Amino acid sequence: MTIKPFHLAWFLQGSSIQAWGAEWSGNISEEWMSADMFLDLARSLERAAFDYLLIEDSIYIGQNWKNSRDIFLRNGMSVPRQEPSVVASLMMAATSRVGIVPTLSTFAYHPYLTARIIGTLDQVSAGRAGWNMVTGSSDFSAQNFGLDALPEHDRRYEMAEEYIEIVTKLWNSWEPGAIVADRASGVLIDPAKVHTIDYEGRYYRSRGPLNSGPCPQGRPVIAQAGGSAKGRRIAAMYADTIVAHAKGIDAMKEYRDDIRRQLVSFGRDPESCKVLFLLSPVLGRTMAEAQARADQRAIDAAANIDVRLAQMGWSTNIDFSGFDLDAPVGTLATNGHQSSLEQFLRKAGKRTLREAIVSYSSSGGSVDLIGTPDAVAAQMGEVMQEVGGDGFLFSLPDVSRKSVVEVTDGLVPALQQRGLVRKTYQHRHLRDTLLEF
Repeated sequence: MTIKPFHLAWFLQGSSIQAWGAEWSGNISEEWMSADMFLDLARSLERAAFDYLLIEDSIYIGQNWKNSRDIFLRNGMSVPRQEPSVVASLMMAATSRVGIVPTLSTFAYHPYLTARIIGTLDQVSAGRAGWNMVTGSSDFSAQNFGLDALPEHDRRYEMAEEYIEIVTKLWNSWEPGAIVADRASGVLIDPAKVHTIDYEGRYYRSRGPLNSGPCPQGRPVIAQAGGSAKGRRIAAMYADTIVAHAKGIDAMKEYRDDIRRQLVSFGRDPESCKVLFLLSPVLGRTMAEAQARADQRAIDAAANIDVRLAQMGWSTNIDFSGFDLDAPVGTLATNGHQSSLEQFLRKAGKRTLREAIVSYSSSGGSVDLIGTPDAVAAQMGEVMQEVGGDGFLFSLPDVSRKSVVEVTDGLVPALQQRGLVRKTYQHRHLRDTLLEF
């Protein structure tokens, strides 16, 4: 049976100190400001013909453990982090085909600024830019911008609908062919093809037009992590690619099928949006070596319970420091990342908090894949065949040049030899790369 090729992307958890203290991480704690490692990552992904690299971001320092920043600072947990659009521009200068997708949150950037930044990145990269739309999840981040707290979760997504509408209208405020550059008449831009948008909603307003000019892709790619019901809806309305963390093949299939149904309900072609599932495979030269490395993940998690729980608290806005580690997790609610909490609770089941965080922290994303590159490549093909598509988004716990090359020079060639992923790019624009199959 012929298996349809699938897409590959990389989820970079912040452009900062990666894998500090881990083996093979070099001198990242001294060299992180230069962004050299991230440029090497972008070049490696392009050599392996990945669709895109997504730069995750947060705009605060965690304080979700004993109401203190100490554990986050001492361990370099999601800090320091640099402005993702700046790092994205450096990555674009170092590459020519791979897409670069920085995160810009709706509460921290005005819609006009987001449209201008991403539009400019699309221009300087010749059509390879995307925008990872997030609404924010922490009150600490809101307080950095003079707010008391973030709006309630569902309201944030109501606001995001207006936000995305403004951004897309601003990108569309320049018609195709607006720049005529007619030397004979002396006309550079046709005024009839540049328009104000005069948008006024409940939460945002903008006059337009965008002053930075037209984008090579027309509209840069929009990425979104739609986990909650509201998140899925807005992803189905606007996203070109979705970051998904459904756990297990059945949940992956349900998620993709639901998104595709919603795409149709909004009048969109279900093939126009690619759902990529988070993956953190454990690779080794032999099965025994890979299994030993997977076992070490659980050992490391068990030895660092407080750090793992603090990291979970960072994304869910829950301070777990006062919880009984040996009691069942129970029922929890949050105004933070609801999909992250939902996945954690689902995996926890009747486990104690200690057992649950070790299991969650040592898991491999949507599916646990352990083995040699060839064995994992075969498993990835089987998973995609059962789920139906559309691909995987690598998210490794320790990003180093060694861990990157294990994927790009070990696993990817095994996938290519099986005909599961592309060997070379056929298109220059990110959107066309995503729509290739």
